[in-house]
Amino acid sequence: MMARHNPMYVIIVGAGKVGYYLAKALVAEGHEVLVMEKDRKTAEATIDELGEIVMNADGCEVRSMAEAGMGRANVVVAATGDDEDNLVICQMAKRKFGVPRTIARVNDPKNEELFQELGIDQTVSSTRIIFNLIEQQIETGQVIPLAALKRGEIEVVEADITADSSVDGKRIGQLDLPPNTLIISVIRDGHAMIPHSDTKLRRGDS
Repeated sequence: MMARHNPMYVIIVGAGKVGYYLAKALVAEGHEVLVMEKDRKTAEATIDELGEIVMNADGCEVRSMAEAGMGRANVVVAATGDDEDNLVICQMAKRKFGVPRTIARVNDPKNEELFQELGIDQTVSSTRIIFNLIEQQIETGQVIPLAALKRGEIEVVEADITADSSVDGKRIGQLDLPPNTLIISVIRDGHAMIPHSDTKLRRGDS
């Protein structure tokens, strides 16, 4: 299956559930993907599943980053289970390698604000949202985690529908949303409305 947009080179650091499913989804869409995993056992198990796109290396080390070709990456996703590592990975990707977009998985919602203050382009905590961020090429700041409720189990997110977005012109009922996702409001021309399954999304909607 070919990518809907120009194929990108995406480096994912961390081969846990988030990294694994994200890599599978991106490869299926025709993107070039490299997964970096420092734990040898996890890396070997993931190589069995995904093949040669997995590299057993520490994504926090400059030498490993250079070896992975981070200088030509379009997007770096730090998806480890450690927020501190994710922050370091994104900062180094930006400052040392000039990567245009960095996306960090945030495990503790309390860290979200800090990550944004330190210049990480996007912070998210769900595989599907990260995938949509990359696929729809939503620019920095257009997907905004607004709040984490119930100790981070519920996340409220705002997304702008851009001209490139594959959901432009689609009815809400046609969207392939992650399980347990609700669209609670559509903001159009400055007015909020409660959406229904037949509400059509338009460019410029939030």
